[in-house]
Amino acid sequence: MEFSCVTSSSSKPHVLAVDDNLVDRKLVEMLLKKSSCKVTTAENGLRALEYLGLVDEQENSLESNESKVSMVITDYCMPGMTGYELLKKIKESSTTKGVPVVVMSSENIPTRINKCLEEGAQMFMLKPLKPSDVQKLTCNLVN
Repeated sequence: MEFSCVTSSSSKPHVLAVDDNLVDRKLVEMLLKKSSCKVTTAENGLRALEYLGLVDEQENSLESNESKVSMVITDYCMPGMTGYELLKKIKESSTTKGVPVVVMSSENIPTRINKCLEEGAQMFMLKPLKPSDVQKLTCNLVN
């Protein structure tokens, strides 16, 4: 099922999908690809930071990746670094603070949701994601 918001393949939004659960990561990847997005996946927050060039020793070495990422979608509960901590690091960096971040979780906890939104998350979504959720994401990316 293709969504109408993304019209041309040359302007495919590039989404970095971060989730420690392989099944959830593959589901998000599949839904985004069906919505005409280019998807890069990472299994944890540290890998996402490495890809974005935000790991201390790589501060400017991967700056081209940041400019290619239209959005980051991350799970909230992950070992090592939570999605909230990843969100904070992305928003603290001058090179990535403008990249929209969507946080997702299987737990509907209002205080968690509010904390993420206050820290700068574009949206908070409940897992498992559905095609209609992804349509909202891709419409936000192109508008």
